[in-house]
Amino acid sequence: MLDQRIQQQFFDSADLLYQCAQPLARPIADAASAVLAAVTGGGKVVVTGSGAGAALAPHLARLFTGRFERERPPLAALALGAHPVQEVLALGLPGDVLLYIDDGEGHSSRVISAAQGKDMTIVVLAGRGASAFGELLSEADVLVAVPHEQASRVAELQLLVLHCLCDAVDFQLMGDEES
Repeated sequence: MLDQRIQQQFFDSADLLYQCAQPLARPIADAASAVLAAVTGGGKVVVTGSGAGAALAPHLARLFTGRFERERPPLAALALGAHPVQEVLALGLPGDVLLYIDDGEGHSSRVISAAQGKDMTIVVLAGRGASAFGELLSEADVLVAVPHEQASRVAELQLLVLHCLCDAVDFQLMGDEES
């Protein structure tokens, strides 16, 4: 019985991944373009989030400043701490990207407003509650909305989105690994 329950977790996760591949490809590509424009234009990627998203933020910053799957020059990125609004106000510059990873709890409006006041491009990864970002974001901003209500499934997919984002940026910077 327990084995079947565990297997069902894998099946549910795989189903969601398969369902999201096509609808999320364009927003992830748009997010990669925003990140690429920032880092090649002398800007940086400022990463923060709420709940599980806050835990993913340092991981993404490390992948950009270090390496993803192959060597490349470090990209300017930093993960914000416990006071992201103040940190955005202190560190954010026009041309930077704020990448906000939302856990669905709706604690983002002050951070988004701070980034907008600094003329930063905003990329939001959201799950449940993604529709609330429609009112907050401009047309130049990017919303990657995971269509699921279960927080654990959203977090799984957000990690994959972050890895896709790193791969897309590396591909645009360095070309195909095999070429």
